Amino acid sequence: MGKPTGFLEFQRELAAKRNVDERRLDYNEVEMPANDDNSRKQAARCMDCGVPFCHNGCPLGNIIPEFNDAVWEQNWEYAYQILSSTNNFPEFTGRICPAPCESACVLGINKPPVAIEYIEKSIIERAYANGWVKPNIPKKRTGKKVAVVGSGPAGMAAAVQLNKAGHLVTVFERADEIGGLVRYGIPDFKLDKSVVRRRVEVMKEEGITFITNANVGVNVKSNDLMRDFDAIVLSGGSTVPRMIDIKGKELKGIYPAMEFLSQQNKRVAGIDRVNDHRGEAYQNGEIFATDKNVVVIGGGDTGSDCVGTSNRHKAKTIIQVEVMPEPSIDDKKQPFYQVRAESTPWPNWPLTKRTSTSHEEGCERLFSINVKEFIGDADGHLKGILISESATFNGSKVEMNEREIPCELALIAAGFLNPQQDLLNQLEIEVDERKNVKAPNYQTSNPKVFAAGDMRRGQSLVVWAISEGRECARKVDEFLMGETLLEAKSVSMISPAYVSV
Repeated sequence: MGKPTGFLEFQRELAAKRNVDERRLDYNEVEMPANDDNSRKQAARCMDCGVPFCHNGCPLGNIIPEFNDAVWEQNWEYAYQILSSTNNFPEFTGRICPAPCESACVLGINKPPVAIEYIEKSIIERAYANGWVKPNIPKKRTGKKVAVVGSGPAGMAAAVQLNKAGHLVTVFERADEIGGLVRYGIPDFKLDKSVVRRRVEVMKEEGITFITNANVGVNVKSNDLMRDFDAIVLSGGSTVPRMIDIKGKELKGIYPAMEFLSQQNKRVAGIDRVNDHRGEAYQNGEIFATDKNVVVIGGGDTGSDCVGTSNRHKAKTIIQVEVMPEPSIDDKKQPFYQVRAESTPWPNWPLTKRTSTSHEEGCERLFSINVKEFIGDADGHLKGILISESATFNGSKVEMNEREIPCELALIAAGFLNPQQDLLNQLEIEVDERKNVKAPNYQTSNPKVFAAGDMRRGQSLVVWAISEGRECARKVDEFLMGETLLEAKSVSMISPAYVSV
């Protein structure tokens, strides 16, 4: 334990953020680079608990007290070695993970928890700056070939682990760049895409082959993969959006959130062709929020990303509506570590109203809202949305305050239903009642085919996708070699409650 009194001496302090008026004008990352001195102080707050619940709060089982101690001792390279032993992509989780480890921090019972995510980002950025992130090239190849379909965090993690085991790994991605959700779903102001490309270059040096614009089942035959590879990993994500089936849903101006976000990521990258992330023409043309009344339907992280992007488009107004009631605890007024909802006591993920950096930039937030009808003009364009508020009186749910709000752009951020089914049908893969791939132990009904990430478990977090990819790689390695030496994740004693995007 680096500093036994650290949690008494230092206060929780996160990365500084750029000024709101400045950052709304560009797509650069909102957070400023970490300060090494502050990172040490934050690491010193770790109490090195007898039972470190943060291990179990983290889906990857990161060895958090140990890398905190190494940071305090200024042994940054050792801290990187500890962190990278369980997490393939700390540069992703250090930026966009909601940090369930922090909600499980023992210090967080009655004080602000350790700033674990901030420390994690500090470690990996220092590792890149000092050249410690090097390609892990296997000394011996097994000769076995594995195809990974989908290059999101789950697919990338599976590829890295399988390559480390000595297999020849080829990743097929239907988009024009590698990264899946972190490439075309997360805005640059949260995760600059140079961070993704930097990691992909390391993976290429390790011997992993990437093939882009390769839509397996469409322009790449699934039968060819079955013939040419010894095993296949399906990691294509949960990509069918949940839309709203109400009157007026066919009006022009209503779009899935991801279509809006992926287009903007292409613009930031300087890609001027009007193609979506599948390499196909945008069905609805280019989507802009400029000078429009925007309504974001959905209160999660994806909805927040739509708010931040709409602000940068200079929307006229932005309203984010959520069907769930407003949480009684506001993270800006009553942090969850001071007052927790009775339904989510420590170490569970707390139910609280979260204010993102996008919310700080400006929007109106409405809770307990029912979206009843999309209202259009004579030309079939969206002009408004009919909403009402829901409340409970004497145990009965009632609607009230029905009204129309102006809206020319509605972005549906209500989550995802399941993976696309065409490839699964071609491979004759069984699905569960939610139409996710049925693979309880990562192996599907086709013994040669495995599944990981959102495609298997349903819509979830980036940190869970990485965990899925690592665990799936172990099962593939066992299938190919009869045993595996790849690292196993410790069994969690806490059931993570946070699974939304």
